[in-house]
Amino acid sequence: MSTWERPTPGVYGSSEGADVRHFLDVDDLTSAELAAVLDVATEFKADHAENGVHDRFDGRTLGMIFQKPSTRTRVSFETGMTQLGGHAIFLGESDIQLGHGEPLRDTSRALSRYVDALMARVFKHANAVELARYADVPVINGLTDDAHPCQTLADLLTIRERHGGFEGVSAAWVGDGNNVAQSFVLGCALTEVDLTVATPAGYGIDDPVVERARELGGDPTVTTDPVEAVTDADVVYTDVWVSMGQEDERDVRMQDFEGFQVNRELLAHAPEASVMHCLPAHRGEEITDDVLERDRAIVWDQAANRLHAQKGLLVWLDEQR
Repeated sequence: MSTWERPTPGVYGSSEGADVRHFLDVDDLTSAELAAVLDVATEFKADHAENGVHDRFDGRTLGMIFQKPSTRTRVSFETGMTQLGGHAIFLGESDIQLGHGEPLRDTSRALSRYVDALMARVFKHANAVELARYADVPVINGLTDDAHPCQTLADLLTIRERHGGFEGVSAAWVGDGNNVAQSFVLGCALTEVDLTVATPAGYGIDDPVVERARELGGDPTVTTDPVEAVTDADVVYTDVWVSMGQEDERDVRMQDFEGFQVNRELLAHAPEASVMHCLPAHRGEEITDDVLERDRAIVWDQAANRLHAQKGLLVWLDEQR
């Protein structure tokens, strides 16, 4: 994974010199702010179920920059803006000048004059930081190679709903220490979820991320033993072993991740655990089909909560302006 110079969490300045709140990783929020975002998400989830479309963002527009393809990120953000009474514009890299050589800072400055917020799903995390540094509107990280904070918001909302809160909850991450895992480590630290991460040697969480988690008051356990990680866990979470851009590593990864599959044998050590996956899943690789289809799998709740968690984030960021 790449390394980058981390600015002051959540505040990256703007081209006009004014401070703007952005969301590039989970610890751009404090524990109290994270709780507030989840509370707003819960409120708007219930409101939509009862009343349908809201008018909170009437006349507002979200610009959505995509370098990486997506199902859940695009549909959840676009639908979320619609449910809030606003509008979202899909901006594929080849559809805008960013794909034809325009500097990120110029794209950011121009789009800030048109839209009320930006969501960016890009490869390099430094590119999301660059967009935020020159934007006069909130920038939300829809995924980078280093972090996937919107997924973590949905994960935490799902855990809170399923387990009645975070107190006393233990979680296990099994598999690759990828962008989803790194943001989840920080989210668990902020909510005091007891987390154990099991990855093959050489595929662990980046040391600076573990240190950030500890600075937040978390104490993630790191191991190479998936059985140790899941034993008596309340939540078992996994993700694909081969992410976008890693296709040429597939054969090596499939060998290195042998023994890390989330299957019935592994879950025998955590028989009551909720099973999570951020999707899309490679059934038969990191997780078996029968586990994904079992009653204790809450992956579809996670997917649904991308919509509601992001609505909570959009509303919360709007309230900070």
